[in-house]
Amino acid sequence: VTGVQTCALPICYKKYGVRRSCDPKKPGIVACEWAPGAKYLALHGDFNGWNRGQYPYQRDEYGCWNLFIPDNADGTCVIPHDSRYKIAITTCSGEETTRIPAWADYFVQAPKGAPTHPAYDSVFWNPPKSYEFKHELPVTPKSLRIYEAHVGMSSLGDGSQPDVNTYEIFRKQVLPRIKRLGYNAIQFMAIQEHPYYASFGYHVANFFAPSSRCGNPDELKELIDECHAMGISVLLDIVHAHASKNVIDGINEFDGTDSHYFHAGPSGTHPQWDSKLFNYGQWEVLRFLLGNCRWWVDEFKFDGFRFDGITSMLYKHHGIGHCFVNGYGDYFGLQVDMDACIYLMLANDLIHTIRPGAITVAEDVSGMPTLGRPVHEGGFGFDYRLAMAAPDMWIKLLKESTDDQWEMGNIVHVLTNRRYKEKVICYTESHDQALVGDKTVAFWLMDKEMYTGMSILTPANHIVDRGIALHKMIRMVTMALGGEGYLTFMGNEFGHPEWIDFPRLGNDWSYHHARRQWNLADMTHLRYIHLNNFDAAMHGLEEAFSFMHEGAHEYVSLKNEGDKLIVAEKGELLFVFNFHPTQSYQGYKVGCAWPGKYKIVLDSDWAEFGGHERNDRHNVFFTGDGGADGRPHSLQVYSCSRTVMVLRRVDE
Repeated sequence: VTGVQTCALPICYKKYGVRRSCDPKKPGIVACEWAPGAKYLALHGDFNGWNRGQYPYQRDEYGCWNLFIPDNADGTCVIPHDSRYKIAITTCSGEETTRIPAWADYFVQAPKGAPTHPAYDSVFWNPPKSYEFKHELPVTPKSLRIYEAHVGMSSLGDGSQPDVNTYEIFRKQVLPRIKRLGYNAIQFMAIQEHPYYASFGYHVANFFAPSSRCGNPDELKELIDECHAMGISVLLDIVHAHASKNVIDGINEFDGTDSHYFHAGPSGTHPQWDSKLFNYGQWEVLRFLLGNCRWWVDEFKFDGFRFDGITSMLYKHHGIGHCFVNGYGDYFGLQVDMDACIYLMLANDLIHTIRPGAITVAEDVSGMPTLGRPVHEGGFGFDYRLAMAAPDMWIKLLKESTDDQWEMGNIVHVLTNRRYKEKVICYTESHDQALVGDKTVAFWLMDKEMYTGMSILTPANHIVDRGIALHKMIRMVTMALGGEGYLTFMGNEFGHPEWIDFPRLGNDWSYHHARRQWNLADMTHLRYIHLNNFDAAMHGLEEAFSFMHEGAHEYVSLKNEGDKLIVAEKGELLFVFNFHPTQSYQGYKVGCAWPGKYKIVLDSDWAEFGGHERNDRHNVFFTGDGGADGRPHSLQVYSCSRTVMVLRRVDE
């Protein structure tokens, strides 16, 4: 696998689909589709009265169908901008029907009353002047702080009935919030077009098209360009592990066979996701998926990808019923899908070749070795892997035990247990924990009190006081010890009180819970602002001291089960976590690597974070004689219950 080989392969997005010709000597429309099982293909649409016979494709020996339509005599394009079109096809069984082009780049739902409603139609996107990017690509961060965002559910709508938000409104109203919080990367969910909104974007039907629910392609480009202007890297949550089963507005059974892009028979259907599984061993499937990676980088300037559902790709059993605790035999053997492994290596090599500094993240629950090592070493080439055990641990602790039963050693073990030299993005919760059927960390901590007990105008009750304190500590210890990156899902930074429930038959197609109540974080009389302030402070701390980046000093010196304390050195900072429900410690001796004078740079007990100001923020600490906890030096601190205090050595 070499950069030269993979970089040369997928320029094919300029050939496949229905595109304007790149050859100035042959202006017109070039169209190409791979449909080896089909008997006839023709292009038709609004532009020719849906005539099935006017523009037939010609088949080559490889099952690719090609078409060229020259421009009109006056130099105009035969297919007007924003007009609907499809492919008339005669399938392998002789059925005459229509399909949408697999490589088409814009889709909209058919208008009400149309024969295909509510299916999606392909639309020819060829504006007189496309959006031109104005800003340079951002510098790749040394450590990622990712804000996971879903554009559609990022708005309250008009204030009366929530609706699908747009790329434009997100750019104007939500993006500045993300910048103020200090995140240096955004991971956009549900961008690839998906007919069923409630799938959260995971049943993709149209891989090259940005979701038209939120706007047109140029509006997405402008949003990404504005992110770059702010120095924010933009990742696409890309779904190449499976595809929607839709036939009328997807790529399933395009030529009439069930083995076109996917495995034939039962092996082509995911038994739990009710979706189709790609056959990564076919050349044209590789061309399609690799071309898709390049399309999003070239055309929309995405800075990288989070690859969804890697576990399902890596194994023929898709990870179902396997816990991966039996040693390396779980990872190497006949159960591994080598075609999928090679595809992931090719994809990573391609992405990093065409976009130096690109970022790729693997979502894998199995712990496959070398996933985060370079391709030239024999690895898969991902820059980061998600630490998916961390959120599971926090939910388990909150669900099954009281915090006085939490084991400090277990928390540290889960957060630090990662493969050597493979970078990790850790998180307390993502979109998974916010969906209906689960609860966010804030909900597990405070439940219904989030609706009645969050006013600053009245004293905080015990549940709210505990919840806010632990919410801050859980996030900080995850960021401090979890790896080289951190992630949160939109709204969780301020403890959003609602779950996510997309419009569906079961809720009468309501958008009421497919939203984010940003106003809660802005109201100065509500305690949500304290959680929001602390999130910004965490990112400010990391920005200032870069304690998460690869190679940063890390040492956990204390895991005291009785006192419920964790003390850790990370970068040049000293973190003191006191998880005890009631006990504060005056003059508690903690070890440290460096002698000298220390000052507090962050304390979760400060008033702006909803704390009680029990520790003077101007306190100065000096190391004394002797060390502690196996460290060469030590100092004595006042550690308050349910707080994290961060200290830094300063010059005299």
